[in-house]
Amino acid sequence: MIYQFRSKAGPDVIMLADLTKRIFDILGRPLEPRGILTQEQLPTLITALETAILQDLEERSKSKNEGSEQPKLADRLGQRAYPFLELMKQANAKNEPVLWGV
Repeated sequence: MIYQFRSKAGPDVIMLADLTKRIFDILGRPLEPRGILTQEQLPTLITALETAILQDLEERSKSKNEGSEQPKLADRLGQRAYPFLELMKQANAKNEPVLWGV
């Protein structure tokens, strides 16, 4: 399934279900076919996603130093979640919600 996120504050972001599910797990929100991230919720959600991205980078750095098998570069959370994170930041700056499935 494909999810399209929209906000008047920035361009639409399209994500596949696997990434969307991973991000919503990080945000502590259930993934529904349609919904809204209100402007009041965005600061907390942005912080949660940024924290998860930093933790992902730290884990990758540790696994690299330990000599274990290197995770695929394309699986980096920060790289994959960047467009969605930027949309949330733009929406927060302009006091707009983020919508999907509408």
